[in-house]
Amino acid sequence: MALFKKRPAGKPGEWYYCLKHGTVEEGPQCRAADRFGPYATREEASRAMDTAREREAEWREDPRWNDGKGGGAGAGEG
Repeated sequence: MALFKKRPAGKPGEWYYCLKHGTVEEGPQCRAADRFGPYATREEASRAMDTAREREAEWREDPRWNDGKGGGAGAGEG
């Protein structure tokens, strides 16, 4: 019998997007490895996948990480 029950990190009032279930949740529900967040509002959390896609596109075009071959960091090496 375990002495301490392992609980997901987080607290009520923080919003997360659960990657496993595809849902928005408040506070600690799913494990941290399965979620994005915390976000300040439910609306922000509901846009988590859109935000991730937008940031990924920005990073792809960032000259600090892009060698000009369209593959991002490390493209063309090897």
